[in-house]
Amino acid sequence: MTKTIFTNAKLSDGLLHDIHVENGRITSIQSAATASASGNVINIAGDLLVPGFVEGHIHLDTSFYGGKWVPHRPCTNGFDVHERVAFQADNMAKAEPMAERAIKQLELCISHGTLQMRSHVMVDGSVGLKSLETILAVREKYRDIIDVQLVAFPQSGILKSPGTAELLDEAIGIGADLIGGLDPASFDRDVSAHLNVVFGIAEKRGVDADIHLHEGGSMGAFTIEEICTRTEALGMQGHVSISHAYGLGDLAPDAARKIAAKIAKSGISIMTNAPGHHTFPPVALLRSEGVNVFSGSDNIRDSWWPYGDGDMLRRAEIIGYRSGFFTDQELQTSFDIVTTAGAKALRLEGYGIEVGAKADFVAIAAEHVPEAVVGFPGNRRVFKQGRLVAEGGKVQKQ
Repeated sequence: MTKTIFTNAKLSDGLLHDIHVENGRITSIQSAATASASGNVINIAGDLLVPGFVEGHIHLDTSFYGGKWVPHRPCTNGFDVHERVAFQADNMAKAEPMAERAIKQLELCISHGTLQMRSHVMVDGSVGLKSLETILAVREKYRDIIDVQLVAFPQSGILKSPGTAELLDEAIGIGADLIGGLDPASFDRDVSAHLNVVFGIAEKRGVDADIHLHEGGSMGAFTIEEICTRTEALGMQGHVSISHAYGLGDLAPDAARKIAAKIAKSGISIMTNAPGHHTFPPVALLRSEGVNVFSGSDNIRDSWWPYGDGDMLRRAEIIGYRSGFFTDQELQTSFDIVTTAGAKALRLEGYGIEVGAKADFVAIAAEHVPEAVVGFPGNRRVFKQGRLVAEGGKVQKQ
């Protein structure tokens, strides 16, 4: 049996504790120094110990992080998903091999404390299953360091890309964990037919769904309502996420509150990364209505924008900044979005710092969570099932 005691760890109550870990799980949490520390001992030295961050939305197959700089190409007439997809295809044809790029991005995220991740991977008529097969191999290589869920993502649409429906179904068969979708109204221009494919595969394969939705205003609201209806009809409450949901940020407060109640009733989680160039879902309003809101980096230095550092603690700061969060309670909300709420959306087992949970945690030089959110300190120690996997911004060689 592997036993380790993490001494002098500051938890959310502000007090120092000793965390006892055996075979990768937390077996007891005691006040610091109340029991003799024998065996393998790791001194947290008063740092704040928090659960590993949940990267709820990222694209491991499309980032150029760590490679040659790729200048951003603006759309010719405002934001256009079709045009951005075309730019992406052109850029990826000239980029480093996908596996190399994915590994660089994955290690960047781990180094900051991400230990659970959901990545969308292109599966459509333009790339077939090649991208997914590459990322599946990368996931296998890092399986002992980070848990990764993969979404079969139809970046070029479903109806507009012949053969994509069949490829998405096959993708689940070879290892993808979830079925994805993309702008049923504005991209494929047929909400019903698009959702028939997404929810048909979800029901057939018994998997969750995570749908990209960039659609704004009333169009976005209509699509969300249709997704809610499908979710409830199939009894998939708690098994569906909508990523981005920009349209929620376009609605007047009363309209937003009304649709938020429907989202909550449907058990759908909303992912936002609080992008600087778009409206984004009203986080506080949604949460007040019972909606689970989580987050992710989305794109990191790719064809969509040149930003991104893979740090979910900094993402919490961005969400708080853009949402006007100032009080300690509001800053705690930002932190919850990148930890507990993400764990709920991804339906993670054994998450958190409690007896019985997996010993997946991060030591941060901060007095408490609010300070960590506004300062996002570096030089963190990252532990996966009680093993040190990253320190000082670098992944430890296993």
